Amino acid sequence: VQLQASGGGLVQAGGSLRLSCAARSGYSLDDKAIAWFRQAPGKEREEVSCQGMNEGKIYYADSVKGRFTMSRDSAKKTMILQMNSLTPEDTAVYYCAVDPSVWYSDSYCLRNYDYWGQGTQVTVSS
Repeated sequence: VQLQASGGGLVQAGGSLRLSCAARSGYSLDDKAIAWFRQAPGKEREEVSCQGMNEGKIYYADSVKGRFTMSRDSAKKTMILQMNSLTPEDTAVYYCAVDPSVWYSDSYCLRNYDYWGQGTQVTVSS
């Protein structure tokens, strides 16, 4: 399964971006564990938001709570990360990830995911 992330770009602090991720083959994301991660230059990859199944609780990292919203669009078979009130600290490459073998309702991220997108660059200027 190849995931395609899009929507990154350059934005000023306080601005918004909407990231999307879909499987090129039209692979459904319904009731699969999905996640967004990010990696800033010189830093380790960190989890941003995760969900174990449709209607499951969504996990958000403390650094993005109240600003980022993750959702699924079942009809379009995509996952969305709406990012508002962006700050320079949000600058990173953002990756989407899916694991079809696990589903759960609680709010947490898996340690590993089977499929990863290629990443989309988000740059926030001050």
